[in-house]
Amino acid sequence: MEPAQPADRPPTDATPPEGQPPVRPDAGPTPAQGQPALVAPPTDRGEPALVDPAGDEAGRAETVAGDRQAPPARKEKSRSDRSPKDMVLSLLVLLVPIALLIAFYRGFLGGDSPVTVDPAPALEQARAANVFPVSQPTGLGDDWRTVNARFRTEPDGATLRIGYVTPEGRGAQLVESNVPAEKLLPAELSEGQPQGPADLPDGLSWQRYTARGNEQALVLLEPNRTVIVVGDAGEAELRKLATSLR
Repeated sequence: MEPAQPADRPPTDATPPEGQPPVRPDAGPTPAQGQPALVAPPTDRGEPALVDPAGDEAGRAETVAGDRQAPPARKEKSRSDRSPKDMVLSLLVLLVPIALLIAFYRGFLGGDSPVTVDPAPALEQARAANVFPVSQPTGLGDDWRTVNARFRTEPDGATLRIGYVTPEGRGAQLVESNVPAEKLLPAELSEGQPQGPADLPDGLSWQRYTARGNEQALVLLEPNRTVIVVGDAGEAELRKLATSLR
């Protein structure tokens, strides 16, 4: 016969009543019948369960981002979709600076003005060679601009050339040479043919000639030289250049 046990001491026999699961001695109180049992999450003994708040926040952020639809891609306007107004504005953006540069070049830098030279060195060389009498234009005025001047000696003879831009903006050239006329005239006037006397007031026997293209010429034939005034300038300007020779 077993001795009596205190009332508050749990019974040593862990055998549960019929129909109920066994109960460990260290288990907590058994929930009343009809109530769900509370199960704690499995953790290491003595350490609470760790919860990653960042992971939860990231999950919530992904959920929110997934719920929001991305904005539609911005469609760039192709060249074919541009209106005529857009094309005109684009052209103006390019043309306006170019027009300003051209205006500055012409107005302030003298872009349209021909580069002038001093004919004096070429005239001095021709006189120093002393191979033919050298005539120099005088009294033409500043509006006759000298654009080239050179003296050259060749096996057939020597030639002095002085080129001008006339007041009307045309070209005129003075040629003085002792090259034989039968060789000089075809070279300078191409298929030029005599057209009769020029009747200049200086009393010399100038002849009118045709020349290449739209040019015309005045020719003075002398025993030891030939003088040619040729260019696309008008006849009045050519006559003025011829009569200015001294």
